[in-house]
Amino acid sequence: MKTMAAAAFKARCLRVIKQMKTDREPVTITNRGRPVAMLSPLPPDEDKSLIGVLRGSVLGYDDPFCPATEASDWSATG
Repeated sequence: MKTMAAAAFKARCLRVIKQMKTDREPVTITNRGRPVAMLSPLPPDEDKSLIGVLRGSVLGYDDPFCPATEASDWSATG
């Protein structure tokens, strides 16, 4: 596990995050030598695309082309 001082992490945080994406190794962030935080990569299966995530989640619907409410519920004249 990598260890890095908070000041060094602040200066290089984007570089550290990009490196973590490739080596998948967590980084412990310290303040005056004491661990204060740990940055770790997400599990690999969390890196999926959002496209298609909800596929199969709709259980059913009666008629997708019918209005959601009755016409009498609307008042165009206010």
